[in-house]
Amino acid sequence: MSTPIVPSHARVVIIGGGVIGSSVAYHLAHLGVKDVVLLERDKLTSGTTWHSAGLMVTFGSTSETSTEMRKYTRELYARLEAETGQATGFKPVGFIEVAADQDRLEEYRRVAAFNRLCGVDVEEIGPDDVKRLFPIARVDDILVGFYVKGDGRVDPVDVTMALAKGARMQGATLLEGVPALGVVTKNGAVTGVDTPFGTIACEVVVNCAGMWARQLAAKSGINVPLQAAEHYYLITERIEGVDRSWPVLEDPGSYGYFREEGGGLMIGMFEPVCAPWKIEGIPQDFSFGEIPPDWERMTPYLEKAMARVPISLEAGIKKFFCGPESFTPDLKPLVGESAEVKNYFVAAGLNSIGILTGGGIGRVVAHWIVDGQPGVDVTAMHADRLHPFQSNPEYRRTRTVESLGMVYQCHYPTKSMSTARDAKRSPIHERLAAVGAYFKDVSGWEGADWFAGRGEIADPGPLSFGRMTWWPNWQAEHRATREGVILMDMSFMAKFHVEGRDAGRLLNWISANNVDGEAGRITYTQWLNEKGTLEADLTVTKLDDERFFVVASDTAHRHVATHLKRAFAGAHAFACDVTSGYAQINVQGPRSREVLQAVTDADLSNEAFPFRTAREIAVGFARVLCVRITYLGELGYELYVPSEQALHVHDRLVAAGAPLGMRYAGLKALASLRMEKGYRDYGHDIDNTDSVLEAGLGFAVDLKKPGGFLGKDAVLAKKAEGPLRRRLLQILVKDPAPLLHHAEPVWRSGKPVGYVRAASYGHTLCGAVGLAMIDAGDIALDAAYLDSGAWEVDIAGKRYPAVASLRPLYDPDMTKIKA
Repeated sequence: MSTPIVPSHARVVIIGGGVIGSSVAYHLAHLGVKDVVLLERDKLTSGTTWHSAGLMVTFGSTSETSTEMRKYTRELYARLEAETGQATGFKPVGFIEVAADQDRLEEYRRVAAFNRLCGVDVEEIGPDDVKRLFPIARVDDILVGFYVKGDGRVDPVDVTMALAKGARMQGATLLEGVPALGVVTKNGAVTGVDTPFGTIACEVVVNCAGMWARQLAAKSGINVPLQAAEHYYLITERIEGVDRSWPVLEDPGSYGYFREEGGGLMIGMFEPVCAPWKIEGIPQDFSFGEIPPDWERMTPYLEKAMARVPISLEAGIKKFFCGPESFTPDLKPLVGESAEVKNYFVAAGLNSIGILTGGGIGRVVAHWIVDGQPGVDVTAMHADRLHPFQSNPEYRRTRTVESLGMVYQCHYPTKSMSTARDAKRSPIHERLAAVGAYFKDVSGWEGADWFAGRGEIADPGPLSFGRMTWWPNWQAEHRATREGVILMDMSFMAKFHVEGRDAGRLLNWISANNVDGEAGRITYTQWLNEKGTLEADLTVTKLDDERFFVVASDTAHRHVATHLKRAFAGAHAFACDVTSGYAQINVQGPRSREVLQAVTDADLSNEAFPFRTAREIAVGFARVLCVRITYLGELGYELYVPSEQALHVHDRLVAAGAPLGMRYAGLKALASLRMEKGYRDYGHDIDNTDSVLEAGLGFAVDLKKPGGFLGKDAVLAKKAEGPLRRRLLQILVKDPAPLLHHAEPVWRSGKPVGYVRAASYGHTLCGAVGLAMIDAGDIALDAAYLDSGAWEVDIAGKRYPAVASLRPLYDPDMTKIKA
């Protein structure tokens, strides 16, 4: 075999020749980036792609980004053969998702409503129709099916080869038998890739190494917490009457999917408890290998799946295949620029949807590299959202057992991962547990969601899409905040000390608001990019001319840390992550001042300590940064307490609050309280595609401050366009019974105009309430537009009258907050 010849330079080097790497190469080349080199250590499709089941399904996601990627991928696979001459094996035979219980019916009706809004042609069909389309299925217990006629299947190898050929036709170079030994960096940025045949100097690297991505990234100090797990499918011998034209049938309740294969059936599975594979690391010489199947472990799951198609139990078994696929801790892909090294991109951890989103992922990454922005909401899949501890062997071993099975679990809105827990605890965790806290996973922290009460066990009861057993507890915590006083632990929030001569100037440059004004003040602000869309939503407290305190949400922790690091490069400004160093204890509600005044000698009167004041105060033996601010819509204070004194301060507050009936409140109350007030949450109801004006946050932008800010020109250009036609609105369902969760379509005068991005239940407003991004088309989205339309929300296929508002529906004039 001749020695491969590698180029000395490329603009972009892609590592990994599976469907994702080939798609990135294809899309970069089509964007005009010809100087692209893809390195594959063995042969294209080795690793996972070659043994994929090849489902091409657009139904099933309540993420706009994921749904649009699926739609684009299907369209791409349908036309690739005409472009390249290479078949993809795409067969639009159709797809059916069946529901055999009421909870899955509720879930799929909600999904179907959202998917239809996104342009997926979903038809709800009865059991007889399922039987007609897939004659050998048992349908006696099926309630309905959800049928997408244009979905189907592809050949994963052919798809990859077609993408690779298309990339080559546009000038990209794809090299097989050339492993990447490591990525070369200098001053925190990519400079090249080492191979056995020489170093390729480059500006950008894309790690598409699949189940090897974590190991490759670790060589450069980059966190990519994914883990391979066993994934199974069985192929039967020929079964009389099975036809290649039959649709793909999926029954998550039976752990299985079914499609024709070689005149028989392929029966694939996502069992609820899975087996991680090679925790210690994937062998470098593993390419087209198989894992010996664990018949004993898998037989009960296999029998349940096969019972959906009883004839399969009688057919001969041609192959019981087990191969590795990689999964992430939250079952979402890892895509985007890494937090650790500039211009080092990741596109891996596809959680068994690599084929059906492969085209979309490749297009997003290519645009991100070329345009500097991905062009779609990537907050849920950004590679910087996860933390280094999630790459630990024990964490991966523990969490992956649950991850694969989540693919087919019923996706209840209050479901929290149950494995790999207790990774991080607040300093006051034991105090919260003693009063019956029900904890959920909050970016690895144990966050108190609601409270059962002292001496009570926090039993959530059966999961549901409706009101659960703890509804009264949640309601009481919400009302206590509105009418009395509560204590809430938010120690999981990301916190940074920022210091230096240049700190104020640089923070003010990356902040749209003026954060470098008067000392002792907290400022709510957004960080924007050059295009004027959001990168972060946070607070900056100015302590003095050279000291600041930045607080962001848990999910934005590493994203914000990376922004600070890169903004401060070469300057006399330094950011220190002090998240673990401080507990955040919030005292909120109309009587919060009374509680806090009882434990400090500081004057907390409205005159001495007005809204937005930030000052160090004494509480017992502790010095506490006290900030008068709220995320709940009431008079309130956030206390940042040194972790070693958190219990001391907590106990003083609880003692002072007891005569006033102070309660604990959890994250369920936080969600409902902030939603009534219309407060935003980056990554949930606002994202990187939104302009700060469309997000309704123009009040937090200072266009007149000296020196301007990053993104100012784009904001001014947006204002110059005239009245907004796209805007985030508050939506309240008039009927108090139905619940909003996420992704419910919003209708105005009989036409869909957007969907609910995040929601809760407004116990004060007496109805489900959410934030929805609305597109008015060519009409100005103003009060007249709201008042002249009849508003409805589609919840699981039924429309309910609603109220739409530009202003907060609760306390729009902020009189309670400033009391």
